[in-house]
Amino acid sequence: MRCLVTGGTGFIGSNLALQLLKDKHDVVITGAMGEQKIPEVKCLLPSFIGIDWQAIGKIDVLFHQAANNDTTLMDRKEMFRANVDSTEELYKRMIDQGCKKIIYASSTAIYGDGPAPYKEDQPLKPLNPYAESKVEMEKIAIKMQKQYPDVLFVGLRYCNVYGPREDHKGKRATMIWQLAQQMQTGIPRIFKHGEQKRDYIYVKDVVTANLLAAKAKQICIVNCGSGETTTFNDIIKLLNHTLGMDKEPEYFDNPYVGKYQDYTECDMTLAKEMLGFAPKWDIKAGIKDYFESGFLVPKTI
Repeated sequence: MRCLVTGGTGFIGSNLALQLLKDKHDVVITGAMGEQKIPEVKCLLPSFIGIDWQAIGKIDVLFHQAANNDTTLMDRKEMFRANVDSTEELYKRMIDQGCKKIIYASSTAIYGDGPAPYKEDQPLKPLNPYAESKVEMEKIAIKMQKQYPDVLFVGLRYCNVYGPREDHKGKRATMIWQLAQQMQTGIPRIFKHGEQKRDYIYVKDVVTANLLAAKAKQICIVNCGSGETTTFNDIIKLLNHTLGMDKEPEYFDNPYVGKYQDYTECDMTLAKEMLGFAPKWDIKAGIKDYFESGFLVPKTI
């Protein structure tokens, strides 16, 4: 099949593009300078700005991964311009050019401080402009599904994705990557008192979820997490074990109180029912594989 991966130089997009290429699909990506280099794939730069849409041609499956994912950005107008307005234009252009399957990245950030484990039918409580933009992206997909009933939309609500090729994200990278970097030169720092819980899903599982979504027969929006939780304290313990260290964390006050999810966890029942997706990587195996990939810390370690 011929695929377009938006955000294909980004974290999840680059992993997905490389797997699609490995599976012998025809792959085109959009991307941005300063992210992951994917020389094996045709990349249209710079992202959505100035793209020659006709050069893309007919696409069988669109994997829409591109987004501004800075959860600390409070400029709602800018966030919606990047994530909402561009998404609607993208969908219209791809549908006009014959695309019949659209797989898009949503986020469990839309659940906000709602009760966990998250279930897809519970009320949404976005706490910041990023989460609000993801809610609107889902609404666009639902609206356009009604307008174009022959096009199948599948939304994946990503939880905390970690793994190789997130290093370009800096402060937006997962705490797993950030803490590993801190531990190379000093002491890992986390919010008091390190007992916040996160549902971490390994990027290889997320790629699998996208590939299964491309084979879906029904429209749906499903969670994409591991279904398990790990505290920041336990992440440091796992990193100590993996990196051969013995470092204790330094705790500091959380500056994002009221805008921060203390506990994320996904109920993965619907994803298995609709897509046949069940995550395979637990956090211990995922961090070990991440380390062995050479992307977690410098290969000399």
